[in-house]
Amino acid sequence: MTATAKMDKPSVSVRGLAQSYGALQVLKALDLDIADGEFIVLLGPSGCGKSTLLNCIAGLLEPTEGQVFIRGKNVTWEEPKDRGIGMVFQSYALYPQMTVERNLSFGLRVSGMPKEEIAKRVKRASEILQIEPLLARKPSQLSGGQRQRVAIGRALVRDVDVFLFDEPLSNLDAKLRAELRVEIKRLHQRLGNTMIYVTHDQIEALTLADRIAVMKGGTIQQLDDPLTIYNKPKNLYVAGFIGSPSMNFLKGKIEGSGKTATFKLGSGKVALKDYEAAVPLKPAASVLGVRPEHIRVNTEKEDGASEAFKAIVDIVEPMGSDSLVWLKVEGQQLSARVESNQHFDPGQKVDVRFRINLASVFDEASGDRL
Repeated sequence: MTATAKMDKPSVSVRGLAQSYGALQVLKALDLDIADGEFIVLLGPSGCGKSTLLNCIAGLLEPTEGQVFIRGKNVTWEEPKDRGIGMVFQSYALYPQMTVERNLSFGLRVSGMPKEEIAKRVKRASEILQIEPLLARKPSQLSGGQRQRVAIGRALVRDVDVFLFDEPLSNLDAKLRAELRVEIKRLHQRLGNTMIYVTHDQIEALTLADRIAVMKGGTIQQLDDPLTIYNKPKNLYVAGFIGSPSMNFLKGKIEGSGKTATFKLGSGKVALKDYEAAVPLKPAASVLGVRPEHIRVNTEKEDGASEAFKAIVDIVEPMGSDSLVWLKVEGQQLSARVESNQHFDPGQKVDVRFRINLASVFDEASGDRL
């Protein structure tokens, strides 16, 4: 499967990109256009090809097939230093014997840039990243978050068109990840450069991206803005990968067709008149996907909601601002996110309703959204 964004002058383009290691095909004839100034996230589990794609764009890997264009120039066989890119790695990749200032300026000094220009760029990057007090320290004297800021600064001083991030926050604890995530988003808003960001963390993807490319097996399963990815996943894989806790998947079958179609769930039926179908609905074995926050427990019927189903509370997980209630409905398990002031006990019988106007229906055989 390929995904191509329609745009006049993309900042980065890949065409028919494939990467193989013997019989193992890591990328499969992949097409992708990234707009000038866009923040795009390559999201997927380990082994899906996201870092391989980034490394092909960076010039760290030579693709088996296909081409890479940056600013309209074919850079497929160009050295990384000639591509107009800055790269930030997961491992920081700082020189331990050098101060922060020397780490920031090293690449510029090697290229023969005048001292005045180097000082100007280092000063600008350190101000943007708020690392001015750290310039005289060495990496061993820095926290993980500070080291990653320096790594970002080293890319920033190059004053390039495209920044590439390879899971830059993976080595940090949860609090630092959240803080640096905000800083990276603020950095993008301030600079307006094209940024390509690799991660397996869906929260990073949803909060940072203008568009997300969800990858699996060397292909892009869906390329869209975060809200569309979250609310209208293209297939079961995307739906299950995005969201924490994951979308609930209820097996059943569609009966009838069009706006009169219903989803048969055990002994009950869910009217699909409020569902926005991508294709005309017709009888078939199907899967109803409903996110936990789109399930109502012991509430009155509201617009877009289904009729009530009887359910039994299994487990309750208090989460502070809300609670996650695990339920059994028609022999299947699902989770519902409810307000923290709603109290439920294991074994309690309750009524549940599904927000069908916000749900997803998938063909069970192909996994595609209907």
